[in-house]
Amino acid sequence: MKEAWARWGEEDEAGAVNAIGARQVCDAAALVREGRAFNLAQPISGATAVPKHRSGILHLLGRDGGDYAAGARRPGGFQFSEDTIVMPVHSGTHIDALCHCWYDDQLYNGFSGDTVRSFGAGRCGVDKLPPLVTRGVLLDCVRANGGELVDGASIGLDLVRKALAAAEAEPREGDAILIRTGWQERQAPGANVDFNAEPGIDVEAAEFLAESGVSVVGADNFALEALPFPQGKVFPVHQRLIRDYGIPILEGLVLGELAQAGAKTFLFFCAPLRIVGGTGSPVAPVAVL
Repeated sequence: MKEAWARWGEEDEAGAVNAIGARQVCDAAALVREGRAFNLAQPISGATAVPKHRSGILHLLGRDGGDYAAGARRPGGFQFSEDTIVMPVHSGTHIDALCHCWYDDQLYNGFSGDTVRSFGAGRCGVDKLPPLVTRGVLLDCVRANGGELVDGASIGLDLVRKALAAAEAEPREGDAILIRTGWQERQAPGANVDFNAEPGIDVEAAEFLAESGVSVVGADNFALEALPFPQGKVFPVHQRLIRDYGIPILEGLVLGELAQAGAKTFLFFCAPLRIVGGTGSPVAPVAVL
């Protein structure tokens, strides 16, 4: 942990994504062979399922066709529409910043938990994360498992290694590791989603990926890790990856179509919104084969 904190300097707030340099970007670009781009994000609407402790998503048009039907002015014949979105940043497909969780009153790199205030995070906010352009590796744990992973199933190191073998890849510095659990594919749009039960990786698997030097870990589920948590633990994978290793987490990815295309390694890019002091950001990651 201390080694991960010290690696990029005492004032670093970006963590493991610092490992993505020009070499990683160029190597990832060289993986493009077919020119097929896959949007890995969920649609955003008022029907998007959100945990009950968070507000729902509001999509409101401030100007629409009805305004003109009611007699709104049309200077020069010009008409337009515009809208407003109000949503929790940790909903749908999103990235967790390094200020999202901590313990012992210390964030990643030893910054005080007191720096996260009601007006935003003074340290490790999502605005400190650069655009992520690197090699993506799809770990299709459903296929590696030989079938559906039931809710609560723990994806351990053995299954992760099996999925890596199927992808013909080893995790390396700067990688974005994307884990298909199948959970998102089982959720019907607008359904009453149970956010307390899902398959996900365990701490040992997370530590293996972190020690391999990867820059980001994501999955197609709500919390990356298995729910319910192991006895006596609360978000143990989040604590290790975000707080201890400085690795941001992607959640709510859409990976079914990418898996059906037989993706293994590919160009991956994702740009968080630069929300100053934000604990996360909605994102629309893209994989290019």
